[in-house]
Amino acid sequence: MYPEYLVAPMREELTRVGFEELKDPEAVTKAVESEGTVFVMVNSVCGCAAANARPAARIAAQNAKHPDRLVTVFAGMEADAVNKARAYMLPYPPSSPAMALFKDGKLVHIIERHQIEGRPAQMIADNLINAFEQYC
Repeated sequence: MYPEYLVAPMREELTRVGFEELKDPEAVTKAVESEGTVFVMVNSVCGCAAANARPAARIAAQNAKHPDRLVTVFAGMEADAVNKARAYMLPYPPSSPAMALFKDGKLVHIIERHQIEGRPAQMIADNLINAFEQYC
């Protein structure tokens, strides 16, 4: 685990635009298995989360058409919640950061770390916005 003072600003980057933090497996289950659309962001301290993933998630969240719920779990912090979120993302391997869109409890779109690294935030946001337009 990382010190909370270190990750607090990284959490706040998402919560200030409407993301809800999920800190236990039960909260993840309740969110993902709910009706409608849920966007799950697996946040992390890595550079590609800072430069690419979080900015992309913030941009996409501001789109007119967006998921019913925006939620986040933090890799390296709430391990049980992260593991539960990753279980819903199978068969994709664990990835931090990662972004997944669920509709009525089913995974319909995912962006893994290898699709985040080295790509501009706007390109990733455009990918998410296309998914939001299609599924939300």
